Amino acid sequence: MNFSEFEHVVSYKRMRRYLNACGGDKRKAQTLYRLNLRLSQEMFTLINYYEVALRNAIDHIMSSNFGADWIRDSIQPGGIFDNPLTLGTTRIINRVYNAQVTKGKYSPSKMLSAMEFGVWKYMFSTTQYRASGRRLLNVFPNKPKSSAAIQYNNLFFFNALDSVNRLRNRIAHHEPICFMNDMEAISTSYIKLSYTRITLLFTWMGIDAKSLLYGLDHIPKITKKIDEL
Repeated sequence: MNFSEFEHVVSYKRMRRYLNACGGDKRKAQTLYRLNLRLSQEMFTLINYYEVALRNAIDHIMSSNFGADWIRDSIQPGGIFDNPLTLGTTRIINRVYNAQVTKGKYSPSKMLSAMEFGVWKYMFSTTQYRASGRRLLNVFPNKPKSSAAIQYNNLFFFNALDSVNRLRNRIAHHEPICFMNDMEAISTSYIKLSYTRITLLFTWMGIDAKSLLYGLDHIPKITKKIDEL
């Protein structure tokens, strides 16, 4: 497909950024667009695996302490999230629970899989972390020891998960991830940092990400191709 046809499908406005980043080289701009799609697919796969691993680890800890129906029970009167400071989490859980009950399809496992990534992130915010009994750092048994320079506490992991969540949303909304911030300049630094962060989070959970993603992880190869454009 020539560039004019490609641009018509993708949109003139969307392709301007790629074209400007490639110094007006149309062939290179098309290549960059396609590489960005491949990189987005690979990163979304990585995030998908991480989200499943994270929610299962949280569920294991919470179920052991509050029972299999802990998500549903958390928003009931007297539940751990029956608190004005956790309204965002309560609303999300309540919406999912009501939808499942209406359809007659409620189960703890369906509740778990239906939760947004943001719910798991906010489990490490101060209010939710305290409400759940300050247990959830056990999700990361191999985390480094805290020091005067850096505290590997709940807020550290809240911020780390927030970064993963923001990247997830960028990809889900088809935003490019091959540029330097909002500039028209090719850069994979953001993705390389995100890739390192997620693989570290896997490691701190005691999960061998390399083995888990065998045959699926081509992110270093794709970033190298983008860097070479």
